[in-house]
Order: sequence, then C-alpha cells, then structure tokens
Amino acid sequence: MPNLGVHVREQATAVTTPDVAESGIPFVVGLAPVHTAAKPAPANVPVLCTSWKEAVEKLGFSEDWAAYTLCEFMDSHFKLYGCQPVIFCNVLDPGTMKQDAAAKSYPVTDHKLTLPLATLADTLELTSGETALARDEDYAVLYNENSCIVELLRTGAAYGATELTVSAKEVTPESVTDTEIAAGLDAVDACMNRAGCIPDLICAPGFSHKPAIAALMAVKAENINGLFGGKALVDADCGAGGVRKAADLSDYKAQNRITDDSQILCWPMATREKRRYHMSTHLAGLMAQVDAGNGGIPYESPSNKPFQIDGCCLEDGTEVDLTFQDTNDLAGCGVVTAFHFLDMGWTCRNSYTACYPGNTDVKDCFIPVSRMFKWVGNSIVRSFWRRLDKPMTRLLVDSVVDACNIWLNGLVGAGYLLGARAEFPEDENPLADLMQGILRIHVYLTPPAPAQEFDFTLEYDAAYVAAALAA
Repeated sequence: MPNLGVHVREQATAVTTPDVAESGIPFVVGLAPVHTAAKPAPANVPVLCTSWKEAVEKLGFSEDWAAYTLCEFMDSHFKLYGCQPVIFCNVLDPGTMKQDAAAKSYPVTDHKLTLPLATLADTLELTSGETALARDEDYAVLYNENSCIVELLRTGAAYGATELTVSAKEVTPESVTDTEIAAGLDAVDACMNRAGCIPDLICAPGFSHKPAIAALMAVKAENINGLFGGKALVDADCGAGGVRKAADLSDYKAQNRITDDSQILCWPMATREKRRYHMSTHLAGLMAQVDAGNGGIPYESPSNKPFQIDGCCLEDGTEVDLTFQDTNDLAGCGVVTAFHFLDMGWTCRNSYTACYPGNTDVKDCFIPVSRMFKWVGNSIVRSFWRRLDKPMTRLLVDSVVDACNIWLNGLVGAGYLLGARAEFPEDENPLADLMQGILRIHVYLTPPAPAQEFDFTLEYDAAYVAAALAA
C-alpha cells in the first residue's frame, strides 16, 4: 500500500545526560537519645533526615552534647546553616546498653516528678506507699531536652501524692567504645540502600580527634561502597592532653599521622551563645551551604565564608584568641580554623586538606579541587553504570565519550571547570584488555584553585603633583 506524504519519526537520544552526584551530604556517626524519640530509629543503621523535626522524631534530642554527640550536629546543621539532608548513624542501643538504677524516692511537684534523661520509660516501676502504679492509668511519661518527666494523671491512684519511689533501667552512653564507633563508620556502605543517596562528608564529632578513628574515617571516605569518594572532617584533640596552642599543630599532625588527602583537619572548637561545638560540625554545615549556593557543585572553597559562631575555645571552654598570623600558620600546616575579620565576623580559614604541606599536588591539597575530582568521579560512576554489560562496540565507546564531553563542556561553560575533556586513547587500551571487555576512558579536568593571595603594589607618582598644580 502506498505511504504518501511527509513522515517524521523520533529516535531515542544517542547521547544521554550524566546523572549528577550530590555533594555536601554528611554521614555522621555518634550517639543519640533514641529512647526519647517518638519514632525511634534502629541503632547502627543509616537514617536519612531532611529536617530538624524529622531528626528529633527519629533520634530524639538532648542538650547534653558530651553524652549524645549527634545532637550537636543536628542543632548546627539544621538550625544554624539551614542545610539538609543528613544521614545519621546512632550507635547507642538502648536494648543492650543499659543498667539498673537504684530505687529512689522522688518528690512530686505540681503532680510531676523529674527523672534523669537516661531513664528508659518502658522499664519504669513506680510505687506510692504500697501501691504499684500503672503507666497510662496512673501516670504518663514524656521527655524534654534534659529530663524524663512523669506526670500523674488526675484519674490515677496517686494523683495527690507528694513522693513516689522509682526504680528503672537507664541507658548508658558512657559504655560506647571506639569499637562501636568504628562499626558505625562501616555502615556508610549501607547508605546507598538504606538512605537512597551517597554521602560525601564523613563526620564523627566527639570521636574524630582519636587518631585511630580519624584514620578509619579517611579509609571510608576514600572508598564508599567500593565506588565513591568523599572527605573525612576530623578534629584535632584540644582536651587536657591535646593541642592547646596553634604552634603545636604541625607536630600533632605528624605524630598522629593525620596527613591524608581524604582528611580535612579542624582546630580548635567553636562557641555560639555559650554552647561549645566541634569545628568539624560547623565546617560540614558551611560546606553544605556553599555547595547548595553553587547548584550542588563543590567547586568553591569554604574558606573566607561566614561561620555561625561567636568565638573559639578549647574543650574545657578556655577561650582561644587567634591572630591573623596564627591562622596563617595553621593554614601553612593544613589545618582549618576560624578567623574574625572586622565587619565580616567569624569566617572559615584555610583551603587545604590535611595532606598539605607534605603533599602539594593541586588535586590533593586544595579542598575544592580535591572535592571536584571526587564529585566528577562520583558522577561518572552514577551516569555510566547502566552501560555496564552492554555489547562492546565502537558505538558504545563513542556514546560514552560524547556524553561525558557534553557534560564536561557544560561545566566548563558555567565556570565550574577551567577546562575538561574525555578521550579513548589507543595506547591505554591494548587489545588484551579490550578482549576482556575493559574500556579505559581518560578524563582530563582542571577545577579552579582558590585565590589564596592578592599582591598590590603602591607607588608614589610625582606626576600627579605637577598635574594638580598646573595652571
């Protein structure tokens, strides 16, 4: 049958747009008062939270940040920097990490009694004289940021009591060891399945100052799921036996081998409204904020951007007054710190990873350049995974290289890279490898380095005098 006329048909695009990897997503390991949460998340499992409300609902919240280290991060990331998401991994298991609390009499005030926050509500045993009380019949239990509150019900048997005897079990955050923290860090590989995304910032405030934990964080950051890369944000120890002054940081780094390009080392701690935070916590918030302002592309350094802090201190609260020269010295040994510059207020200071000055390779030592290499690599893995096990033909090779180049050209055009290209070089693809289905694509890229220094020259020009006084 004739098929007269003009006909149009559409064909699937040969070159696909790569999937862009997320950036500035923290994976945070530590302790949370999960026994106080409305919908408690299981221990040792990555939990994705996209808001303060969701984090409190799944993990609980306490003002005791020394015991419940994840709460510090929740407060900073959601409230101070307004960033999300965060993947938390709580290693405190109320089911196993608990102990009996001795029976004790508590006074009742306004039909309420206040118990320690560590109290496990489902283990409470209350008596009024010889009468045993029943939960939800005689009393109700709720938690606030500091305590477990027992409220006597008007219809209950002990509503008018002035004193009650209480026995219960209490959760024991002090029983958590480095072994549990290490297991929590291992759980980063479960993020892809559990959280549906891959973090690129690994944090453990309150524990990352320990050399063994810092080393493990670097290992995990370098190889997440065996496929992806990120950065470990670690703190230098500024406790009683740690670093008390900026001049000691260089020796501290060398002694504790905190010199990996996957690590970003921070010192000292930070303060805000009399609260003490680990510097790494604020750095994670700032990095996420800067990334978000650049469309999720980590090409800009967090250095010289505003920290939401009002001072610096040591672990015991001792104020640290950093001069400009102090911050220069810290930058010179690869340590991120904070600096107060006139009307700019407190800002992050330093664009170097912990490998500097021992390693001055631009792709390793600069935070934004190093992160861009990881981000581009992560994006390539995500984008071309679906091409695996396709028939290895020239069409396949060309489509991968073309798609990669189109994406890279877009990054160059937007200013995120100074230049980039993908090639399929013959000398890197020997016949023996091709016969085994191995294709090697060589990607060249040059992210912009941070502008570290401006040098202005001032010179007196006498010609202006003559010009000004001429008739």
